[in-house]
Amino acid sequence: MKIDLTDTTAGEINKALVQGRRDIGTPAVGMVLTLVIVTDEENAYDALKAANDASREHPSRTLVVIKRISRTPRDRTSSRLDAEVRVGAEAGTGETVILRLYGEVSQHADSVVLPLLLPDAPVVVWWPVNAPLDPAKDPLGALAQRRVTDTYTAEEPVRELTARADAYTPGDTDLSWTRITPWRSMLAAALDQVDCRVQAVEVEGEAFNPSCELLAMWLADRLDVPVRRSPSAGPGLTGVRMDTTCGPITLDRADGSLATLSIKGQPGRAVALKRRDTAELIAEELRRLDPDDTYASALRYGVDRLNAVPEQEASKPGSGSASTSDSGSTSDSGSASPDAARPAAAEAAKTPAKKATSSRAAKKAPSRKASAK
Repeated sequence: MKIDLTDTTAGEINKALVQGRRDIGTPAVGMVLTLVIVTDEENAYDALKAANDASREHPSRTLVVIKRISRTPRDRTSSRLDAEVRVGAEAGTGETVILRLYGEVSQHADSVVLPLLLPDAPVVVWWPVNAPLDPAKDPLGALAQRRVTDTYTAEEPVRELTARADAYTPGDTDLSWTRITPWRSMLAAALDQVDCRVQAVEVEGEAFNPSCELLAMWLADRLDVPVRRSPSAGPGLTGVRMDTTCGPITLDRADGSLATLSIKGQPGRAVALKRRDTAELIAEELRRLDPDDTYASALRYGVDRLNAVPEQEASKPGSGSASTSDSGSTSDSGSASPDAARPAAAEAAKTPAKKATSSRAAKKAPSRKASAK
């Protein structure tokens, strides 16, 4: 059921929601949260479709905020709120309100959204595109317990990660981080099967892909070993190689669907590691609304630190373009060569990293956030 409201108010929208539930014979409200989607007209359809699919797992009231661009000075001084109310089959398992804000009212979207929030229910704000640099200080973000962004849609994703780290507030999260949950789970499980020290790591994936950078920062942060970032043709993440005292451990996914886990002394195993759609990512984020400390720790490790070049290393003869970072990793994800990890691994062998892969450390890995959330 759809109800169109032109030049309306929040009070009229609430009345339409109540009337719509009565008309379809479901007056009871069984929704568990309010999901606010802040987007533009171009991306509204895809975002709303993902939210409706996710609502099958998390029944919610979905508020889609679309700020329309005023084309003339007269339009900019006028204000208008148009709404489309959807209930029943049109709105998944919850309720949907599409809000189109014109003129000055678009600068006060929080005043429009606040009366429409479900009482005594958590609020999640999601920016599919054009997220603010500091989501917690955004007027709509200030209403939420959880703020979801996606650096993959930014013009400069890697630089965006640095801005996210500087402005991080508990409750912030990123769909680029959610995309690597299966990778983190698989790598943590692989390390649980061996009693070795990790000496160096190489992460291979598309250039300028924030998920690849986040995975590299997570590994560097948790294992305290040199991590090198290598570019590939994709799609997305294509492989991780961990050099250990027992031999290499590799997780390779060339086609974006099926991966192969190889551990020295064991037969290779095929594992399902498909690229997930946005609905699955949003559904995962809505399962836990508490702050993600593992994400915060990896984010604060920093892209700059991952790709930093110490002066003493850069001045060494033969350092070349694949110079070593402060943790032994090489700089510039787009220019490093595969052979550059070997000197780093040899140097790491002289000063062994902490034994994160021993049987005792493996048991402690979840408590040190080495396992996936």
